[in-house]
Amino acid sequence: MADNEKKLTKRDLITVWWRSFFLQGSWNYERMQNLGWAYAMIPAIRRLYKTKEERIDALKRHLEFFNTHPYLASPILGVELALEEQRANGADINDETINGVKVGMMGPLAGVGDPVFWATIRPVLGAFCASLALAQNVLAPIIFFVVWNAIRMGFLWYTQSFGYKQGVNITQDLSGGMLPKITQGASILGMFVLGVLVPRWTTMNFVLEVSKVKNQAANVVDLNKLTDAANNGKLHVDQVRNVIDQVVAGKTVDTFKVTTLQDTLNSLLPGLAPLLLLLIVLWLLKRKVNPIWIIFGLFIVGILGYWAGILG
Repeated sequence: MADNEKKLTKRDLITVWWRSFFLQGSWNYERMQNLGWAYAMIPAIRRLYKTKEERIDALKRHLEFFNTHPYLASPILGVELALEEQRANGADINDETINGVKVGMMGPLAGVGDPVFWATIRPVLGAFCASLALAQNVLAPIIFFVVWNAIRMGFLWYTQSFGYKQGVNITQDLSGGMLPKITQGASILGMFVLGVLVPRWTTMNFVLEVSKVKNQAANVVDLNKLTDAANNGKLHVDQVRNVIDQVVAGKTVDTFKVTTLQDTLNSLLPGLAPLLLLLIVLWLLKRKVNPIWIIFGLFIVGILGYWAGILG
């Protein structure tokens, strides 16, 4: 390394990494994340460029339009740091190249963050911690906070470092079909997790009677003698044991066998009703129906269903 070569230090990279947490701190409708992006690049600009004019030019380069998933901005940051470092050392890299790489990467990476983080990692971790909370474990919110931020911060640092080491070569990896595979795999895993959670957290009970058939007398336990003995204070343990033995043998205590709509649905596919409800809600959201109206609609359907004797 030449004595006059300009090189970013480990402290510079850590400062950029820390500042990248605030990428959306000054989000705006004109250039979206550009202010947060420029804020993250300032430590590198100060290290690489010594004159005021060079720093102003560099800052202007990074105030152009920028928008991607906030966590997937880190590999782009790493590549841009490498490009700025090469340019400061005399490489033939112009403004168009720097902005072109940034714009070319932010589009593909934007589609990866949602299925990986919002639809997979966060729901899985949230479901685990929610289960702990339902079990009255006071550590549930602490575990969620610590683990989520450890994943987030670790991912930001690793991908920034990877982008910085790879430089423009990272674009070759991204164009080789890796991103579509990651997106597809994360989407499948996210849908699998949500499919597991739907019947567990969504309860629907259709109490509407579909059929009512009288059981044969030979298959029904006669509780009248047991009731009379209890009322007269002459209930004996052998009588109770006899009733229990009959129930264990397969007899029922109900005079009629009632089949509800819920029993029919469970015989077809357990959790079918919650799944259908989820698909209807997703269809409404796809049709741009306001989520608030969907929530109120579910309240109304539940109240009317209970009043009509369909839901219980």
